[in-house]
Amino acid sequence: MQAIVMTGAGGPEVLVAREVPEPTPGAGEVVIRAEAIPVLFPETLLRSGAFPMPAEPPVTFGFEAVGTVTATGADVDTGLIGQRVAVTTLGYGSYAEYVCAPADSVTPVPDDLSAADAAAVLMSGSVALTLLDTAALTGSETVLIEAAATGVGAALTQLAKTRGAARVIATAGGPAKLAQARKLGADDLIDHNDPDWPSRLPEILGDATLDLVFDSIGGPTAAALLDAMTPLRGRVLSYGFLSGAPAQITATDLLFRGLSLTGCAGPHWLARVAAARATALHQVTSGALVPQIDTILPLDQAAEAHRALESRTPLGAVLLRP
Repeated sequence: MQAIVMTGAGGPEVLVAREVPEPTPGAGEVVIRAEAIPVLFPETLLRSGAFPMPAEPPVTFGFEAVGTVTATGADVDTGLIGQRVAVTTLGYGSYAEYVCAPADSVTPVPDDLSAADAAAVLMSGSVALTLLDTAALTGSETVLIEAAATGVGAALTQLAKTRGAARVIATAGGPAKLAQARKLGADDLIDHNDPDWPSRLPEILGDATLDLVFDSIGGPTAAALLDAMTPLRGRVLSYGFLSGAPAQITATDLLFRGLSLTGCAGPHWLARVAAARATALHQVTSGALVPQIDTILPLDQAAEAHRALESRTPLGAVLLRP
């Protein structure tokens, strides 16, 4: 079968199409014939060497895939064979025609949902729902969503008002993404390509303050938001660092403002995200969440997919199709 092999850490060119043996499921595993494979921003960090790979190269790359179960291993219900599902690997192996994954990662795909739409929201939708559950919005709060036009930010922007946000202030990079964030439901917009963008918040907020920040940018700008937040109940949910570094906020920064920061990462957090996958797919079938797909490329163009993602230009998910 064809697969995309990461030959070593580096640029997109380290992702090479090769013929490899079809996987055989072990105990507790399934194999699916992949129909749609999401290309995720965290994968670009793994490929580049910014984060350690869970397996040494050369190795078939990729986190997630959507397709039809073709085989099951020992201790797995054979009734899964023929079912359309989404799966999550152990950190490698999904950029391929056939994908082996733990059976406990299987999420059934509703009959009226396409493989592409399921792949587009599997990660972004489940993370957004988990963030919103953690936020416990009250129905009267003002929230800031960073990088609101694509990925998790786009899902948050679509869902926030249905989950208790009264006003959504969104950041995005450039006119096209700002227009996209507006289309998705943002009330106010800030171009975060301006490094001094937090200084615009007082003008936009007026007499209001930020009750909640969904922080995906991190870095030094995170601390610049704190004076615009609601004393005693303002909170930051930090779940990404598109700037290249986590939020540079100290306990002192929070303590003297009466604010809180929750780190949304680690195994316990990821277990909650995994539990939200089915709900994310049903949010699409209910119409609450509209998949945003920018590009679908053939599997052998995985390197080009990574270049597109790193350019920060796509206005939706980038998918691979075997």
